[in-house]
Amino acid sequence: MDGRITGFIVWAVFGCMFIGLAIYVWFSKKPAGFWANVETLEVFDIKKYNHAVAKLFGIFGIVLIALGVPLLAGQNSAWIMFSVLGVMAESVVAMAVYSLGIEKRYRKRQ
Repeated sequence: MDGRITGFIVWAVFGCMFIGLAIYVWFSKKPAGFWANVETLEVFDIKKYNHAVAKLFGIFGIVLIALGVPLLAGQNSAWIMFSVLGVMAESVVAMAVYSLGIEKRYRKRQ
């Protein structure tokens, strides 16, 4: 198997892991955590909160797989910078969407 295809398959597996996480979160009965090593926040509607987080993870996984397509161009291709910068931007956008949108909307008010 060619190295380009192998690299893309490994990249796509990580995207599929996020999609699998989205499916798990969608059906979870407990509030899903977004940040590592942080206790989950108290939410007033667990089902809607989990669905919002699951959509975020699912979209993240799909975009991650799409950003891996330049790996198929071959070694030493300048297109790989699109993947690297795209993943950085995608991560920042996901954190902003969670912090400014999902967390703000579903956090239980004191």
